[in-house]
Amino acid sequence: MKSDLERLLREALRSLVPSVLSEAVDPAQVVVERARDTQHGDFQSNIAMRIAKAARKNPRDLAQALVAALPKSELVSSAEVAGAGFINFRLAKDAWYTPLKNVASQGASYGLSNIGAGRKVMLEFVSANPTGPLHVGHGRGAAYGATLGNLLEATGHSLYREFYINDAGRQIDILGVSVYLRYLELCGEDVAFPSNGYRAEYILPIAQALREKRGEELKRPAADIARGVPPDANPNIPGGDKDKHIDGLIENARAALGVADFDFVVLFSRDRMLADIRNDLEEFGVRFDNWYSERVLARSGAVEKAIDALRASGHVYVKDGATWFKSTDFGDDEDRVIIRENGVGTYFAADIAYHYDKRLRGHDLLIDVWGADHHGYVTRVRGALIALGAPGDCFEVTLMQLVNLFRGGEKVAMGKREGNFVTLRDLRNEVGNDACRFFYLLRSIDQTLDFDLELAKSRSNENPVYYIQYAHARVASVMKQLASKGYTYDAGAADLSLLTNVHEQAVLTAVSKYPEVIEQAALNRAPHALAHFLRDLANTLHTYYNAEQFIVEEASLRNARLTLVLAVQQVIRNGLGILGVSAPETM
Repeated sequence: MKSDLERLLREALRSLVPSVLSEAVDPAQVVVERARDTQHGDFQSNIAMRIAKAARKNPRDLAQALVAALPKSELVSSAEVAGAGFINFRLAKDAWYTPLKNVASQGASYGLSNIGAGRKVMLEFVSANPTGPLHVGHGRGAAYGATLGNLLEATGHSLYREFYINDAGRQIDILGVSVYLRYLELCGEDVAFPSNGYRAEYILPIAQALREKRGEELKRPAADIARGVPPDANPNIPGGDKDKHIDGLIENARAALGVADFDFVVLFSRDRMLADIRNDLEEFGVRFDNWYSERVLARSGAVEKAIDALRASGHVYVKDGATWFKSTDFGDDEDRVIIRENGVGTYFAADIAYHYDKRLRGHDLLIDVWGADHHGYVTRVRGALIALGAPGDCFEVTLMQLVNLFRGGEKVAMGKREGNFVTLRDLRNEVGNDACRFFYLLRSIDQTLDFDLELAKSRSNENPVYYIQYAHARVASVMKQLASKGYTYDAGAADLSLLTNVHEQAVLTAVSKYPEVIEQAALNRAPHALAHFLRDLANTLHTYYNAEQFIVEEASLRNARLTLVLAVQQVIRNGLGILGVSAPETM
């Protein structure tokens, strides 16, 4: 209905050119919203006030001209001008039944639109370092990214999902040496494990697999790996440095094994972790079109290509032997090094190359889901893209806040390297995929999320995912009762004009909102809006169920009420599908 009213206003605006308006108005400026106070109407628009200044017209006069020019429509009962130039619409009574008919005819397609007009969007999310299993923080990014992708596809965008594998930096070498040291232990060597290594239990199975793969041919004396390495950090011995210590172990391991075998250990470890990550995400219903390796990027010449393009743009200079990008030209607080004085590219250089490559692959809009601690990178990456000739609005970043787990009112402590963190797999196994997906989406991504494990597992009305799924199953139960009482459902015999009581009007309004919710959730990158809508819709259904009998003697009323609740069921099923949550027939 909202889109229909916007179409009527656009037609009216076109008809006012050139008699009232000297030039056409951008159709994107036409916005219709639900009225906050239904005493003034059902929908309203401030389009007259938005364009009055540019049109050099009095906004109220312009609103009156628009109302007079509105095409005739069975949808609209009346259109009136209010205040400084608002246009208030009242819908015809029969218009409220149109969404029910649309749900019945469109089914799983109800709520889909083409506002994206096929725009090519690259959505990059999760992109966890492959140095350990996914933890609960990664899970939030996975649920958010997967659902945002579904919303963008539902609104007509051409979507491409990508996972960026951070496999070219120091952290992946630390993973490799951590696995190698455990491998040496399995080969009988006495190893002093570094404090800055990955100490968690997931390292051991990788080391065991490495030994099964290569036997003891990679075995070297542990004393050789530790020889000459700076001392590790130790609270009882001053002067230790955990970073220098682990870096020394990496250097010695590479020298002892040779570059090829050390790289084999690193990539073997990476691939084992990636296999675990892929499996975890697939079981969570999260899939990607591509897994893009930073290591491949670095070896493809893409970094050099991007830096050469930056040089050509005039936004690069050399100082103190290093190459700098003039990121202050684009709002950054300081310029950034892209090539160090030793000739090695920085992480930022790889980020520039990766995003430049995304654009070269034909994507119009790049959306990244990052942790909140990366907020400082947004301006500099956008600046680099602009310097490389891309429009500034081609790049968006959604910053994700932390997840806190609570069990019995107590916060669960987590720390990755020490291994005392809760994995996404553990969380899914405990509360189930459905609750996991839904609870992750209950709050806006820019707010810290407190995840209540006990609530997520409960089978009660306080658990929102259970409450919504129960509404879906409740309608299925009604239809089973219908058959048991000897009735059949006949949509053609439904007299929708009988849906007049307050509960039915509330359900009609809720069902009609669904397409608008999908559009706004997609445009605002706000999956939580859909989660909240479904909870409210379920509440409306449960309230109606408790107040009225659906299976009544009068066939026309019975079929009308069944049409209404079946529409609710379909909307819940459609919405849960976008969220990645199942819609059970029984509970």
